[in-house]
Amino acid sequence: MELINPHNKIKLFFSEAGLTDNSGNYFPVINSIPRFVSDENYSSSFGFQWNRFVQTQIDRVKNQLTQSYERFFKVTGWDKEDLTGKYILEAGCGAGRFSQIVLDYTKAILYSFDYSNAVEANLKNNGHHGDRLKLFQANIYEMPFPDNSFDKVFCFGVLQHTPDVKKSVQCLIQKVKPGGEVVVDFYPIKGWWTKIHIKYLLRPFTKKMNHEKLLRLIERNIDWMIVAAKFFKKAGLGKMVNRFIPLCGLDTLPENLNKEHFREWCILDTFDMFSPAYDNPQKISTVKKWFEEYGMEVTFAGFISVGSKNTVAVVKGIKKNS
Repeated sequence: MELINPHNKIKLFFSEAGLTDNSGNYFPVINSIPRFVSDENYSSSFGFQWNRFVQTQIDRVKNQLTQSYERFFKVTGWDKEDLTGKYILEAGCGAGRFSQIVLDYTKAILYSFDYSNAVEANLKNNGHHGDRLKLFQANIYEMPFPDNSFDKVFCFGVLQHTPDVKKSVQCLIQKVKPGGEVVVDFYPIKGWWTKIHIKYLLRPFTKKMNHEKLLRLIERNIDWMIVAAKFFKKAGLGKMVNRFIPLCGLDTLPENLNKEHFREWCILDTFDMFSPAYDNPQKISTVKKWFEEYGMEVTFAGFISVGSKNTVAVVKGIKKNS
Protein backbone atom coordinates (compact mmCIF):
# COMPACT_ATOMS: atom_id res chain seq x y z
CA MET A 1 0.00 0.00 0.00
CA GLU A 2 1.30 3.43 -0.87
CA LEU A 3 1.74 6.16 1.72
CA ILE A 4 0.71 9.75 1.19
CA ASN A 5 1.66 13.10 2.64
CA PRO A 6 -1.33 13.64 4.97
CA HIS A 7 -1.29 17.39 4.30
CA ASN A 8 -1.28 17.50 0.49
CA LYS A 9 -2.21 13.85 -0.40
CA ILE A 10 0.89 13.46 -2.61
CA LYS A 11 2.50 10.01 -2.74
CA LEU A 12 5.51 9.49 -0.47
CA PHE A 13 8.74 7.67 -1.26
CA PHE A 14 11.33 6.17 1.05
CA SER A 15 14.77 7.75 0.81
CA GLU A 16 17.91 7.75 2.92
CA ALA A 17 16.56 10.76 4.79
CA GLY A 18 13.12 9.28 5.50
CA LEU A 19 9.88 9.81 3.58
CA THR A 20 9.62 12.52 0.95
CA ASP A 21 7.16 13.62 -1.73
CA ASN A 22 7.83 15.17 -5.13
CA SER A 23 7.41 18.64 -3.66
CA GLY A 24 10.34 18.16 -1.31
CA ASN A 25 8.37 17.68 1.90
CA TYR A 26 10.05 15.36 4.38
CA PHE A 27 8.99 13.13 7.27
CA PRO A 28 11.59 11.35 9.42
CA VAL A 29 11.74 7.61 10.02
CA ILE A 30 13.00 7.02 13.56
CA ASN A 31 13.63 3.52 14.90
CA SER A 32 12.06 2.19 11.68
CA ILE A 33 8.78 4.05 12.38
CA PRO A 34 7.66 6.91 10.08
CA ARG A 35 6.83 9.99 12.15
CA PHE A 36 4.18 12.41 10.90
CA VAL A 37 3.80 14.29 14.20
CA SER A 38 6.03 15.38 17.06
CA ASP A 39 5.95 13.77 20.50
CA GLU A 40 4.63 16.96 22.08
CA ASN A 41 0.88 16.90 21.55
CA TYR A 42 -2.33 16.28 23.47
CA SER A 43 -1.61 12.54 23.65
CA SER A 44 1.74 12.83 25.44
CA SER A 45 0.31 11.22 28.60
CA PHE A 46 -0.34 8.05 26.61
CA GLY A 47 3.21 7.95 25.33
CA PHE A 48 4.38 8.29 28.92
CA GLN A 49 2.10 5.58 30.31
CA TRP A 50 2.63 2.97 27.59
CA ASN A 51 6.39 3.35 27.59
CA ARG A 52 6.29 2.98 31.39
CA PHE A 53 3.81 0.06 31.42
CA VAL A 54 5.06 -1.61 28.26
CA GLN A 55 3.86 -5.15 28.95
CA THR A 56 1.19 -4.78 31.64
CA GLN A 57 -1.71 -5.52 29.27
CA ILE A 58 0.00 -7.85 26.81
CA ASP A 59 -1.65 -11.29 26.82
CA ARG A 60 1.38 -13.05 25.39
CA VAL A 61 3.73 -11.79 28.08
CA LYS A 62 1.34 -12.18 31.00
CA ASN A 63 0.40 -15.71 29.97
CA GLN A 64 -2.54 -15.96 32.35
CA LEU A 65 -4.29 -13.14 30.46
CA THR A 66 -6.95 -13.63 27.80
CA GLN A 67 -8.74 -10.28 28.14
CA SER A 68 -7.32 -8.66 25.00
CA TYR A 69 -8.02 -11.79 22.96
CA GLU A 70 -11.59 -12.04 24.22
CA ARG A 71 -12.29 -8.35 23.76
CA PHE A 72 -10.90 -8.22 20.24
CA PHE A 73 -12.80 -11.19 18.86
CA LYS A 74 -16.04 -10.60 20.82
CA VAL A 75 -16.21 -6.93 19.87
CA THR A 76 -15.26 -7.34 16.21
CA GLY A 77 -16.94 -10.68 15.60
CA TRP A 78 -14.25 -11.30 12.99
CA ASP A 79 -13.21 -14.80 11.92
CA LYS A 80 -9.48 -15.51 12.12
CA GLU A 81 -9.32 -17.36 8.81
CA ASP A 82 -11.28 -14.66 6.97
CA LEU A 83 -8.61 -12.12 7.92
CA THR A 84 -5.83 -13.90 6.03
CA GLY A 85 -4.18 -11.43 3.67
CA LYS A 86 -6.57 -8.62 4.66
CA TYR A 87 -5.34 -5.09 5.24
CA ILE A 88 -6.39 -3.93 8.70
CA LEU A 89 -6.04 -0.44 10.17
CA GLU A 90 -5.71 0.00 13.93
CA ALA A 91 -6.21 3.54 15.20
CA GLY A 92 -4.59 4.33 18.54
CA CYS A 93 -2.44 1.28 19.18
CA GLY A 94 -0.92 2.20 22.55
CA ALA A 95 1.53 -0.50 23.63
CA GLY A 96 0.04 -2.93 21.12
CA ARG A 97 -2.26 -5.13 23.20
CA PHE A 98 -4.65 -5.58 20.27
CA SER A 99 -1.87 -5.47 17.67
CA GLN A 100 -0.54 -8.59 19.38
CA ILE A 101 -3.87 -10.39 18.99
CA VAL A 102 -4.16 -9.55 15.28
CA LEU A 103 -0.57 -10.56 14.57
CA ASP A 104 -0.43 -13.68 16.75
CA TYR A 105 -3.78 -15.18 15.81
CA THR A 106 -4.39 -14.11 12.21
CA LYS A 107 -2.45 -13.72 8.97
CA ALA A 108 -3.62 -10.19 8.31
CA ILE A 109 -1.38 -7.25 7.42
CA LEU A 110 -1.73 -4.67 10.17
CA TYR A 111 -1.25 -0.94 9.72
CA SER A 112 -1.16 0.52 13.21
CA PHE A 113 -0.64 4.07 14.42
CA ASP A 114 -0.73 6.19 17.52
CA TYR A 115 -0.54 9.95 17.99
CA SER A 116 1.94 9.47 20.83
CA ASN A 117 5.33 7.78 20.98
CA ALA A 118 3.58 4.72 22.44
CA VAL A 119 4.47 3.24 19.04
CA GLU A 120 7.88 2.55 20.60
CA ALA A 121 6.23 0.22 23.12
CA ASN A 122 4.25 -1.47 20.36
CA LEU A 123 7.45 -2.07 18.42
CA LYS A 124 9.03 -3.72 21.47
CA ASN A 125 6.04 -5.99 21.94
CA ASN A 126 5.27 -6.87 18.32
CA GLY A 127 8.20 -5.88 16.10
CA HIS A 128 9.21 -9.52 15.72
CA HIS A 129 6.32 -9.97 13.28
CA GLY A 130 8.36 -8.10 10.67
CA ASP A 131 6.58 -6.85 7.56
CA ARG A 132 3.13 -7.86 8.76
CA LEU A 133 3.26 -4.93 11.20
CA LYS A 134 3.42 -1.43 9.71
CA LEU A 135 3.81 1.14 12.49
CA PHE A 136 3.32 4.90 12.22
CA GLN A 137 3.21 7.87 14.56
CA ALA A 138 0.39 9.92 13.10
CA ASN A 139 -2.72 11.99 13.80
CA ILE A 140 -6.15 10.39 13.42
CA TYR A 141 -7.24 13.52 11.53
CA GLU A 142 -4.29 13.38 9.11
CA MET A 143 -3.47 9.75 8.41
CA PRO A 144 -0.81 8.95 5.80
CA PHE A 145 -3.04 6.47 3.93
CA PRO A 146 -5.25 7.01 0.87
CA ASP A 147 -8.99 6.86 1.38
CA ASN A 148 -10.76 3.55 0.67
CA SER A 149 -7.60 1.52 1.38
CA PHE A 150 -8.42 -0.96 4.17
CA ASP A 151 -10.56 -4.08 4.40
CA LYS A 152 -11.14 -3.57 8.13
CA VAL A 153 -10.69 -0.69 10.56
CA PHE A 154 -10.86 -0.88 14.34
CA CYS A 155 -10.40 1.65 17.10
CA PHE A 156 -10.68 0.50 20.72
CA GLY A 157 -10.71 2.77 23.76
CA VAL A 158 -9.47 5.81 21.84
CA LEU A 159 -12.32 7.90 20.44
CA GLN A 160 -13.21 9.53 23.77
CA HIS A 161 -9.64 10.79 24.08
CA THR A 162 -9.73 12.76 20.81
CA PRO A 163 -10.77 16.44 20.72
CA ASP A 164 -13.49 16.00 18.06
CA VAL A 165 -15.05 12.54 18.32
CA LYS A 166 -17.40 13.00 15.36
CA LYS A 167 -14.52 14.02 13.09
CA SER A 168 -12.50 11.03 14.37
CA VAL A 169 -15.31 8.69 13.31
CA GLN A 170 -15.51 10.37 9.90
CA CYS A 171 -11.75 10.01 9.34
CA LEU A 172 -11.81 6.30 10.20
CA ILE A 173 -14.70 5.65 7.83
CA GLN A 174 -12.90 7.44 5.01
CA LYS A 175 -10.06 4.92 5.15
CA VAL A 176 -12.13 1.73 4.78
CA LYS A 177 -13.00 0.31 1.37
CA PRO A 178 -16.63 0.12 0.20
CA GLY A 179 -17.88 -3.17 1.60
CA GLY A 180 -15.29 -3.02 4.37
CA GLU A 181 -16.03 -2.87 8.07
CA VAL A 182 -15.35 -0.34 10.82
CA VAL A 183 -15.60 -1.31 14.52
CA VAL A 184 -15.19 1.12 17.41
CA ASP A 185 -15.62 0.90 21.15
CA PHE A 186 -15.62 3.86 23.51
CA TYR A 187 -16.61 5.24 26.90
CA PRO A 188 -20.41 5.45 26.99
CA ILE A 189 -22.79 7.96 28.47
CA LYS A 190 -25.19 5.72 30.38
CA GLY A 191 -27.25 8.47 31.94
CA TRP A 192 -27.15 11.80 33.77
CA TRP A 193 -25.02 10.21 36.49
CA THR A 194 -22.11 9.31 34.17
CA LYS A 195 -20.14 12.44 34.96
CA ILE A 196 -21.00 12.47 38.67
CA HIS A 197 -17.74 10.70 39.32
CA ILE A 198 -14.46 11.54 41.02
CA LYS A 199 -12.70 11.29 37.66
CA TYR A 200 -14.58 14.26 36.23
CA LEU A 201 -14.28 16.25 39.45
CA LEU A 202 -10.48 15.92 39.59
CA ARG A 203 -9.53 15.82 35.92
CA PRO A 204 -9.47 19.64 35.48
CA PHE A 205 -6.48 19.57 37.83
CA THR A 206 -4.85 16.17 37.23
CA LYS A 207 -4.69 16.45 33.43
CA LYS A 208 -2.46 19.49 33.85
CA MET A 209 -0.09 17.80 36.29
CA ASN A 210 3.38 16.63 35.38
CA HIS A 211 3.08 12.97 34.38
CA GLU A 212 5.80 11.76 36.75
CA LYS A 213 4.30 13.68 39.66
CA LEU A 214 0.81 12.31 39.00
CA LEU A 215 2.11 8.75 38.71
CA ARG A 216 4.05 9.04 42.00
CA LEU A 217 0.94 10.39 43.72
CA ILE A 218 -1.09 7.41 42.53
CA GLU A 219 1.63 4.92 43.48
CA ARG A 220 1.81 6.33 47.03
CA ASN A 221 -1.94 6.03 47.56
CA ILE A 222 -2.94 2.98 45.54
CA ASP A 223 -2.81 0.45 48.39
CA TRP A 224 -5.20 2.19 50.79
CA MET A 225 -7.56 2.99 47.92
CA ILE A 226 -7.73 -0.67 46.89
CA VAL A 227 -8.43 -1.69 50.51
CA ALA A 228 -11.14 0.97 50.85
CA ALA A 229 -12.83 0.06 47.55
CA LYS A 230 -12.94 -3.63 48.46
CA PHE A 231 -14.29 -2.79 51.94
CA PHE A 232 -17.16 -0.68 50.62
CA LYS A 233 -18.00 -3.23 47.96
CA LYS A 234 -18.18 -5.99 50.58
CA ALA A 235 -20.37 -3.73 52.73
CA GLY A 236 -22.79 -3.30 49.83
CA LEU A 237 -21.89 0.37 49.38
CA GLY A 238 -19.49 0.01 46.45
CA LYS A 239 -21.71 1.42 43.69
CA MET A 240 -22.38 4.58 45.67
CA VAL A 241 -19.16 5.23 47.58
CA ASN A 242 -16.51 3.93 45.19
CA ARG A 243 -17.47 6.51 42.55
CA PHE A 244 -15.75 9.01 44.83
CA ILE A 245 -12.54 7.08 45.53
CA PRO A 246 -9.90 8.21 42.97
CA LEU A 247 -9.26 4.67 41.77
CA CYS A 248 -10.06 2.75 38.60
CA GLY A 249 -13.01 0.38 38.64
CA LEU A 250 -11.67 -2.86 40.11
CA ASP A 251 -14.39 -4.90 38.41
CA THR A 252 -13.04 -3.90 35.00
CA LEU A 253 -9.69 -5.59 35.65
CA PRO A 254 -8.98 -9.12 34.39
CA GLU A 255 -9.68 -11.97 36.75
CA ASN A 256 -6.95 -14.22 38.17
CA LEU A 257 -4.23 -11.55 38.34
CA ASN A 258 -1.62 -12.17 40.98
CA LYS A 259 -1.26 -9.50 43.68
CA GLU A 260 1.69 -7.73 42.04
CA HIS A 261 0.12 -7.63 38.60
CA PHE A 262 -3.24 -6.51 40.03
CA ARG A 263 -1.55 -3.57 41.76
CA GLU A 264 0.39 -2.66 38.61
CA TRP A 265 -2.77 -2.72 36.48
CA CYS A 266 -4.62 -0.59 39.05
CA ILE A 267 -1.88 2.04 38.91
CA LEU A 268 -1.96 2.03 35.11
CA ASP A 269 -5.74 2.31 34.81
CA THR A 270 -5.94 4.99 37.51
CA PHE A 271 -3.28 7.05 35.73
CA ASP A 272 -5.25 6.50 32.51
CA MET A 273 -8.35 7.94 34.24
CA PHE A 274 -6.80 11.19 35.33
CA SER A 275 -4.05 12.07 32.86
CA PRO A 276 -5.56 12.36 29.32
CA ALA A 277 -6.14 15.81 27.90
CA TYR A 278 -9.58 14.75 26.65
CA ASP A 279 -12.25 12.45 28.07
CA ASN A 280 -15.43 12.71 26.01
CA PRO A 281 -17.83 9.78 26.58
CA GLN A 282 -20.55 9.38 23.95
CA LYS A 283 -24.07 8.05 23.63
CA ILE A 284 -24.21 4.88 21.57
CA SER A 285 -27.10 6.37 19.59
CA THR A 286 -24.97 9.39 18.70
CA VAL A 287 -22.08 7.32 17.36
CA LYS A 288 -24.56 5.15 15.44
CA LYS A 289 -26.01 8.30 13.85
CA TRP A 290 -22.54 9.45 12.80
CA PHE A 291 -21.83 6.09 11.20
CA GLU A 292 -24.99 6.39 9.13
CA GLU A 293 -24.26 10.01 8.25
CA TYR A 294 -20.89 9.02 6.80
CA GLY A 295 -22.16 6.20 4.61
CA MET A 296 -22.13 3.15 6.86
CA GLU A 297 -24.75 0.47 7.21
CA VAL A 298 -24.78 -0.09 10.97
CA THR A 299 -24.71 -3.79 11.85
CA PHE A 300 -24.52 -3.41 15.64
CA ALA A 301 -24.87 -0.63 18.19
CA GLY A 302 -24.99 -1.56 21.85
CA PHE A 303 -23.09 -3.15 24.71
CA ILE A 304 -20.97 -6.30 24.46
CA SER A 305 -19.90 -8.30 27.53
CA VAL A 306 -16.18 -8.94 27.88
CA GLY A 307 -15.34 -11.28 30.71
CA SER A 308 -17.80 -11.91 33.51
CA LYS A 309 -18.15 -8.33 34.83
CA ASN A 310 -17.15 -5.89 32.10
CA THR A 311 -19.08 -4.45 29.16
CA VAL A 312 -17.98 -2.15 26.36
CA ALA A 313 -20.01 0.22 24.18
CA VAL A 314 -19.64 -0.80 20.53
CA VAL A 315 -20.76 0.43 17.12
CA LYS A 316 -20.03 -1.61 13.97
CA GLY A 317 -20.85 -0.99 10.35
CA ILE A 318 -20.16 -1.84 6.71
CA LYS A 319 -19.35 0.92 4.25
CA LYS A 320 -21.90 1.29 1.51
CA ASN A 321 -20.89 1.38 -2.14
CA SER A 322 -20.96 5.00 -3.27
